[in-house]
Amino acid sequence: MASYEEITARELKPALFELDGISRAAVEAHYKLYQGYVSKRNEILEKLESVDLSSANQVYSELRGLKVELTFAVGGIKNHELYFEHLGGDGGEPDGAVAQLLRRDFGSVAEWRNDLKATAMAARGWAWTAYDWDEGRLCNYIGDAQNTFPVWNATPLVALDVYEHAYFLDYQTDRAAYVEAFFANLDWSVVNDWVARTGIPR
Repeated sequence: MASYEEITARELKPALFELDGISRAAVEAHYKLYQGYVSKRNEILEKLESVDLSSANQVYSELRGLKVELTFAVGGIKNHELYFEHLGGDGGEPDGAVAQLLRRDFGSVAEWRNDLKATAMAARGWAWTAYDWDEGRLCNYIGDAQNTFPVWNATPLVALDVYEHAYFLDYQTDRAAYVEAFFANLDWSVVNDWVARTGIPR
């Protein structure tokens, strides 16, 4: 019996098929990529059940290959689940706890937004707003791939996917226009719920 639990992809909420400026076709294509990460996570964990541990080597070994790509698959799952979960809202100005945090740590919501936009343009894959528990504040971080630059002891609150697959169907190479559409569809109630559930101090 396998010691891991096989998982299935989460269903998309209906609001994701009616986004402003992000088409249903783009969302459906994006979702298929997420499903692929789930499938590969399951496949890799199954293979790890029988891998030869005695052959482990940092230059090359089957174990190393599987373990490295597991981080890519699991990162892809977690990143996309955050991304899909907090889309489907009306965007606009945040309210509640998250608005207080953004004003406290960036000076204003406008300054946060400008910084995250610039971070998104500089990133190769992801831009994040996360509460860094060691810094005691919100920070905008870059993630170039599903498994690069994870910042330990930080709780992500905004997950902006800027891989081309997120926007090419709708915007081709106009990443900046897609980033504006992303902001227009954020569901701030979801983000505020994350703030409350994780106990981020204000």
